[in-house]
Amino acid sequence: MIKAFYLTKRWALWAWGGGTLLLVSLYFQVYMSVLFNKWYGRFYDMMQSVENYALSDFVGSLVYFTKIAMVSIILGTFTSWFTRKYSFAWREAITFDYIPRWRNVKEEIEGASQRIQEDAYRWARIVESLGLQIVRALMTLFAFVPILWHLGNGLSVPIIGTCDGNLVWAALLVSLGGVAISWVVGIKLPGLEYNNQKVEAAFRKELVLGEDDKVNFCSIPTLTELFTGLRFNYNRLFLHYSYFDLWAYGFDQFMVIVPYLIAGPALFSTAITLGVVVQISNAFQKVQTSLSLFIYNWTTITELRSIWRRLQEFQDNLDKYSKDPAVSKKKKKKKKKKKKKKNEKLFDVIKKVLIRIYNFLHYLWHGEE
Repeated sequence: MIKAFYLTKRWALWAWGGGTLLLVSLYFQVYMSVLFNKWYGRFYDMMQSVENYALSDFVGSLVYFTKIAMVSIILGTFTSWFTRKYSFAWREAITFDYIPRWRNVKEEIEGASQRIQEDAYRWARIVESLGLQIVRALMTLFAFVPILWHLGNGLSVPIIGTCDGNLVWAALLVSLGGVAISWVVGIKLPGLEYNNQKVEAAFRKELVLGEDDKVNFCSIPTLTELFTGLRFNYNRLFLHYSYFDLWAYGFDQFMVIVPYLIAGPALFSTAITLGVVVQISNAFQKVQTSLSLFIYNWTTITELRSIWRRLQEFQDNLDKYSKDPAVSKKKKKKKKKKKKKKNEKLFDVIKKVLIRIYNFLHYLWHGEE
C-alpha cells in the first residue's frame, strides 16, 4: 500500500512532488490562521473602546480581514482539489499493484473485488486526509503554542495556577484526558466495523452472482437471511457509535467555554481587554483542537483500522497463493538464507566437537589442558 506509491519510479513525482506541494499549501493556511488571530485582538479591542477610533479605522479593519479571507479561501479550495487528485493517484498506484498479482492467483480470495475496487480507494482517501490533518495540526501547534504561552502571562488557571505556559499546559491536560476517555469509550468500534464489512461483502457477493444467474443465486430466503445479519450488525454498531458520539459532542461543547472560564475573571477585573480574551479563545481552540485531533477523527480512524486489517489479509493471501516469479524468487532467497544459517550452525557444532576432542587428546598426552 505504501510501497506501491512512494517507492516506485512511476509514481515518485506524484508521491513526493505532490506531497511537498500540499505541505507548502498547508504552511500558508496556518500562516493565515495566525494573521486572523492577530486581527481578532486588534478588532475586538477597537470594539471595546470605539470612542478612540474613527469609522475609517473600522472599515480599514474589515478590508484587511477580507484580503486575508480571500487568500485563505483560495488556498483552502486549491488544497481540497489537489488532495482529491493526490488520493486518486494513490488509489491508481495501489490498484495496479494488486491487479497483476491477483490475476496470477488461481485460488479464490474472499472479497478480492471489493479490496481492489473499494478498499484501495478508501485507504488512500482516509490516509491522505488524516495525514494532512496531522501535518496541519503540527504546524498549528508550532505557530500557536508561543502565542498561547505569551497570552497566559498573568492569568490564573485552576489546578495549574500562574506558572509559565499555564494555558498551554491546560490545553495539553484536557486533550490527553479526552484521548484516554475516547480510547476506552470507543475500544469496541474497530472490531465491530471489521465484522460489519465482512457481512456487507457476503451480501454484495450474492447480489453480484445473481446478476448473471438468478436461478441459483439471490433467492428471497437467502437475501433475507444475509440482510438480517446485516441489520443486526448495523444496530449493534449504531449503539456503540451513539455513546461515543454522546461523549464526543459533550467534550466538544465543553471545550468552547473552557478558555472563557479561564480568562473571564481577568476580563471583569480589567486585567485584560476583550481583544485579548478573543485571542486567548482562538489560540486555545487551535492548540486544543490540534492536540485532540484523534478524538475528532476517532470514527475515521476506526474505519481506517478495519480497512487496513482487510487489505493486510488480502495482501497476505496474494503472497500466499501468488505464482509471480518475483515472489517465488523472494521465497527462494529466504530458503537459501535459512539453509545457509542451518549450515553455519552445523559447522559451529562440528567445530566445537572437534575442539573438545582435541582438548581431550591433549590432556591425555600431556596431562594438562
